[in-house]
Amino acid sequence: MVTVGEAIGQATARLATTSDTPRLDAELLMAHALGKTREAVLLGRPDDPAAPTFEALVRRRLDREPIAYIVGHKGFWTIDLAVSPAVLIPRPDSETLIEAAIAHFGSRAPARILDLGTGSGALLLAALSHWPEAQGVGIDASPEALAVATANAARLGLSDRADFRLGDWQGDPAVDLILCNPPYIATDEQLPASVVDHEPASALFAGKDGLDDYARIAAVLDFAPQGVACVEIGATQARSAGDLFADRGFHVSVRPDIEGRDRCLVLTR
Repeated sequence: MVTVGEAIGQATARLATTSDTPRLDAELLMAHALGKTREAVLLGRPDDPAAPTFEALVRRRLDREPIAYIVGHKGFWTIDLAVSPAVLIPRPDSETLIEAAIAHFGSRAPARILDLGTGSGALLLAALSHWPEAQGVGIDASPEALAVATANAARLGLSDRADFRLGDWQGDPAVDLILCNPPYIATDEQLPASVVDHEPASALFAGKDGLDDYARIAAVLDFAPQGVACVEIGATQARSAGDLFADRGFHVSVRPDIEGRDRCLVLTR
């Protein structure tokens, strides 16, 4: 019999060849296999038998499948979201958009929110959880992504305030806040295998310079006069993407992420 502690130790050694966080990965996979939280596993009995499904999960991670897809969920802002290969995995960098929106509104709150390219619903649902009186719409071109977002809203008790619809980039002069994390990776850019082999390409790549979708968004973007649009960018795209919006008459400022990298265009009238 292999114990929990032994299995985690062995998996950590094996995962060190493919992961920057092998011990964390092993602990999360064991927790998932046992149907417990990671904290419960760490505080539990290491001599208990390891879960029989653990080895299969480790093999998936050795194939560089992201942990979030293996366990089926990912934390974002103050909420936890179900994820699948139909949607990008929410990342802490994207929380910069929520921070920028909160900074813009201060003691006020947006009444209507539009999330363009909603994916898992991460940005919209995080915003609705912060502003309990707000209503929002999430737009995505993928029916599979919309199914994930709709299920997340239901699980979080936000279905009455979140509406998810099939569609393309668009604006709305009645919306106070637009959130958008579009594709912005250049088609020839090298990405880790865990990303390029598993996450949806349609949500990653945007032409040879990564700017195709910014140009399309800038052409249709519209929101209320006192509102704001918070648009995610790659760390080197503040000038190139920002100019596309400035040319359309928007005032552009840039907000860095927690690592100090340019991450969010803050667009106002």
